[in-house]
Amino acid sequence: MRAVRLHEDGLRLEELPAPEPGPGEVLVRVRAAALTRDELTWPTDRLPAIPSYEFCGVVAETGEEVIALTPFDRDGVAAELAAVPRALLAPKPAGLSDAEAAALPMTGLSAWQGLVVHGGLKAGERVVVTGAGGGVGHVAVQLVRALGGVLVDEGEPCELLFDTAGRVGGEAERVVTIADELPGATYFVVEPDGAQLAALPELRPQVDSVFPLEEFQAAFDRSAARGKRGKVVLDVAGT
Repeated sequence: MRAVRLHEDGLRLEELPAPEPGPGEVLVRVRAAALTRDELTWPTDRLPAIPSYEFCGVVAETGEEVIALTPFDRDGVAAELAAVPRALLAPKPAGLSDAEAAALPMTGLSAWQGLVVHGGLKAGERVVVTGAGGGVGHVAVQLVRALGGVLVDEGEPCELLFDTAGRVGGEAERVVTIADELPGATYFVVEPDGAQLAALPELRPQVDSVFPLEEFQAAFDRSAARGKRGKVVLDVAGT
C-alpha cells in the first residue's frame, strides 16, 4: 500500500506492507484523510510515523462506509489501508462528500465533548462560542442550534461559554475550553469515540482544499498556512 510517513528529515510517500488488524480492529480502505495544523509535531518520539488521524473510508471485509477519529499515539490514516479499532467507527453521514466526512470526526467530537460532555448544554441555555468561524467553532455553532441552545454574542451573559480561540470574557456560569488551560475553565483534549460520533446530528464541516495523495507536501504546507477556511483533506483513493 501507499502511505505518507514522517521521518526526521521530512515527509515521504512510500510503499509499505498492509497493516494487520489486531484484536478488536478492522482493516479500512481509506478514501480521504483530513489534516490538522501542527500534527507533525505530535509523533516525533516514534518516527517514522504515518500522520492524519481522521478519515472517511470503507471497511474492507464488509463494505461499510465509515468515519473515525483514530488514536493519536499510533500510526495515522494518510495511507491506502489502516487498521482501526472497530469501537471508534461510525457510519458515514448521508449527504456528505468523502472530503467533508473525513473533516468531521475531530471537529464534531471536539464540539460534542465541549458542549455536551464537559459543558452539560441544555435546550434553551444561552451559549457563547469564541472563534465561531474557526474549524471547531463553526461546527460548534451548528451543534448548539441542533441541540436547542441559544447563541449569543461574545461578552454577553450566558450559561455556557465554549472557547475555541483562547478568548474568555463576560459572565458565564460554565466555561469550557480547547484552546488553553485557564483559571476557572474546564480544559480538555478531544478523545476518539465512535458512539459519540454516531450520535452527532446533521453537521457540515467546512473543507478548505483537497489534494491528491501524491501532493502530500503541498497539503501539509496548506494545513500549516494562515487564512484557511476549514480542513485540508488528502484524497487518498483518487476519487
